[in-house]
Order: sequence, then C-alpha cells, then structure tokens
Amino acid sequence: MSTAAENSLVAIDSDDAIARFMQLTAIPGRSGDEAAVAAAITQMLADAGVDPDWIAEDDAHQRTRIKGNCGNLIVSLPGNPSLPRTLLSAHMDTVPICLNAKPVLQNDPELGRIVVAEGPTGLGGDDRSGCAVILTAVIERLRYASAHPDADLAPAVISFLIQEEVGLEGARHLDPTKIGKVDQAFNFDGGTLDKIRQGAIGGERMQATVYGYASHAGVAPEKGVSAIAIAAKAIAALHDAGLHGLIERDGKRGTANVGVIQGGEATNVVTPEVSLKIEARSHDAEFRTWIVSQIREALEQAAREVTDASGRCGRIEFSSHVDYEAFALDLDHPSVLGAQQWISRLGRDPVCEVANGGLDANWLFLHGIEAVTLGCGQAAIHTADEYLLVDEYLDACRLAASILLTN
Repeated sequence: MSTAAENSLVAIDSDDAIARFMQLTAIPGRSGDEAAVAAAITQMLADAGVDPDWIAEDDAHQRTRIKGNCGNLIVSLPGNPSLPRTLLSAHMDTVPICLNAKPVLQNDPELGRIVVAEGPTGLGGDDRSGCAVILTAVIERLRYASAHPDADLAPAVISFLIQEEVGLEGARHLDPTKIGKVDQAFNFDGGTLDKIRQGAIGGERMQATVYGYASHAGVAPEKGVSAIAIAAKAIAALHDAGLHGLIERDGKRGTANVGVIQGGEATNVVTPEVSLKIEARSHDAEFRTWIVSQIREALEQAAREVTDASGRCGRIEFSSHVDYEAFALDLDHPSVLGAQQWISRLGRDPVCEVANGGLDANWLFLHGIEAVTLGCGQAAIHTADEYLLVDEYLDACRLAASILLTN
C-alpha cells in the first residue's frame, strides 16, 4: 500500500480541523434529532466541492425504535474501481447531557491542548469528533485531487450514522445497498487512537413489568401484593446466584444489570405495578440467551412466591430484543492490517482488542461490512467532565485523510 504522502501521513490544515470540530459540537443533536447535524455536514461537504449527486440519505429513521427526523447520511467518493474500496463511518448523535454544549479550546498543563464544554453540559465529542475527523479527511482528499487532477485515487464511501447512543439503531437499519461492496472499513468512535477494536460484545435489552395488587398499606397491607417486593426478591435472588453483575459459568463470561426501576406513587399504597429495564451482554450469544432466561425465571418465580392473605400472586410481562450481536475480525483481516499500518506511521504501537461495549461496527458486520473501530481523542465521555485531546484528534484526522488518499 502507498499513499499520496508516500512513507508519512498526509498534512492537514489543523486550524480548520479544530474549527470544524468546534462547529459540529455546538449543534444540538441527541438521538433521533440529528437533522441539524446532517444539514451542517452536508453544507460543509457542498462548500468543499462535493458533487450533490454523491450524497444520499437512507430511510433508517422510519424503522428505528424511537422517532427520528433524518436517516443515515451516505457519501460516495468515486475513484479507480480496480483499487480497494474503503468505508469511513461515525455517528452523529450525542447523549442528552451534551445538549447545547459550548466548546472552548484550552491549554492544560498536563494534557496539552484540550477542548472542554463551558458550563454544566458534556462536550459531545462522542461522536462529533468522529464526524469532524471524516469531514477533514474528505476535504483534504478534495484539495489534493484539485491540485493533482491526474491522481489515481481509490473509491471510498462515508456513512454518518444516526441513533448510535440508543442501541446502534442507525447502523442496525442502514440500507447496505447504498453502501455497496467495501474491502476495508474504519469506524471512528470513542477512545484512544492506539487501540484497534476488531470485535465487540453482543448485547440484549429487556423490559419487564411486574404486576401485583394495590391495597391500603396501613389499613390492610395483607390484602395487597407488592410489585416492589416481587422485583426486589427477584433481583436479590439473581445477585445471590451470581447472575447480576459479572457472570462466569463453565469458562463463559457475561454481564447483567437491572439499570432502571420505576413505580409507586405513595407510601400508603401497596404498589401494584413497577417496570424494570435490564440488559445482558456476552461475547457468546448462546450464553447471553441463557442469562436472559435466568432473569426471566427469577422474576416469574418471585411473582409466584409473593402473595396476599388469600393466596393471590403477582405476574410478569417480559420482553427482550437483541441490540447487537458479538463479532470479531481475524487479526489478518485487511481492516485490521490497514489500521495497524496507519497507526504505526504515527509512531504509535497499535493494540488490538475486542470491546465490551456495543459499536456501530456490530451491525455493520451483519450487513457484510467488516470494520474496525478507532478512537479520536475523546475522554470522560457521557459526563460533564468530557474533553477532547486535540493532538490525538488531529492525529486521527491525519490518519483518516491518509486512508482516503490511498492510491
């Protein structure tokens, strides 16, 4: 493999790259409300000279679990069809704590240049930095092609995805026909640039509603069945059996967590209904399914055991859906080898790992798009203390630009 910069990564306009990130980060765009972000990206591409015919939007938002106002944004960059075709991807949405962020560039005595959010919000570098990295790469490719009209560049496709933060919904419902065949793929998301996540865990989410019977908690508590007691009994049983938190059985590993409990309105009422939101994860799909079955059985068993004075017991409504299946690319996969080569050119030592969190790459893999995930300098994501390591971000920009200038 060679690049337009031969043995080094291509140069970029660092000031422009930082300004691009600051502009994107200031745009509100929680999951399902990415239209303004997509519009800004589209305008930046148009200003850089991208042909409008190269830009498309799919209808993923019409199939996602939450209502959305735009689909995945897909940009096709033409090139020599005999050369390997590359995908770069990032997601446009941020978590609610990052809404209305006001990014500020600072110099930290230990970290160097960083971008933080002024005020109580998070920054939203997850994943506006990924979007800005890819935009920078596309713009640098266009500049190079303009200066070298005879350049023989490889074709590429870009996907700016929606609703990653609520279960990878944009990647899940991506129309792969708008992507086409790719030979290597790089997904830019959270973390450091040294790490190549060539695989990721699988995850499943559950919704359980526990039904009991209401009664006056002071006058006749024995005539009620407490939904809270049922839920508490089930969770305690799971904990005692080693089925909540880290789960290890016969050499297999997974996790489970009851993350949300909602219900009850007054202390003088035996609570008749509570809802629970639960998740399970494992790199082994069969083991994850077993964990889900144990959670359901614990809830149903507790509902049978908590009764009122007449013997009435509670009941459970239970549903689950797979957020993403686990995957792992071989270490000699073109995407893995390519990432190792580019990171090494930055003077870094790349490390491959399989992530314990879901990535857009999980669903891309099921669409036949085999991607590795790389970081862009984001730190303390999803918190008010989030910051962007500027030098790390700029290295990611150089790496992405070099990939798109492959010839």
